[in-house]
Amino acid sequence: MKRLENRICVVTGAARGIGAAICEAFLAEGAQVIATDCNETALHDFAQKQGCSAMRLDVGCEDDWNAFATQYPEIDVLVNNAGFEQGMVAHDPEHASLADWHAVHRVNLDGTFLGCRYAIGAMRNRPSGSIINISSRSGMVGIPAAAAYAASKAAIRNHSKTVALYCAQQGYNIRCNSIHPAAILTPMWEPMLGSGPERAANMAALVADTPAKRFGSPAEVAALAVMLASDEAAYMTGTELTIDGGLLAGSAAVPGS
Repeated sequence: MKRLENRICVVTGAARGIGAAICEAFLAEGAQVIATDCNETALHDFAQKQGCSAMRLDVGCEDDWNAFATQYPEIDVLVNNAGFEQGMVAHDPEHASLADWHAVHRVNLDGTFLGCRYAIGAMRNRPSGSIINISSRSGMVGIPAAAAYAASKAAIRNHSKTVALYCAQQGYNIRCNSIHPAAILTPMWEPMLGSGPERAANMAALVADTPAKRFGSPAEVAALAVMLASDEAAYMTGTELTIDGGLLAGSAAVPGS
């Protein structure tokens, strides 16, 4: 029997990158996957290719979550993966505008809150439930150029623990854990990498302070999500898992002489 057979799994931000990889991994493990994204065209192209269900969902919109709950009143797994890409807008503590700060938190934090709230109701009467929140290495350290992003991911880290404790307190068999990736090679990195002869040098420079000296892959993050969604993690709740090539372990590794 596959690890996620007979489980209804919802993934937000599923049209590309980490979300797409998680959907693919869940499908391979026998899950019934419902992919969601606010990019309706990309979402339905992905769902058609993978053979899974799909529904447009703006995670920061309460009405969208209410409509989703009507369509899917019961599920077993939710991955709150949708995240805001800040682009070239200033997000440092001195120059970030309040509007830009709110835009990041609307997706990253409000979206996770609304997703967790929906999931508790949708999992409460199931045999078990697993909520997986995608935070970030940036939620564990300060990021001078991305104040709003780092703050939102730190809040996700804490809210995951709160949800875990609340569900345990209520006697619900619902677990909540967070995953904290660092540099994962997704489409958001492409503008910084380029496509010419400089690409290899740019990639090396961006992971120079990572002990593993490489980017992680979306499939590696998806493997953690599969484990947290499965019965293998039945005693894990309120836990945070880092996947960062050793970045948070301490000083960068130095080859032996």
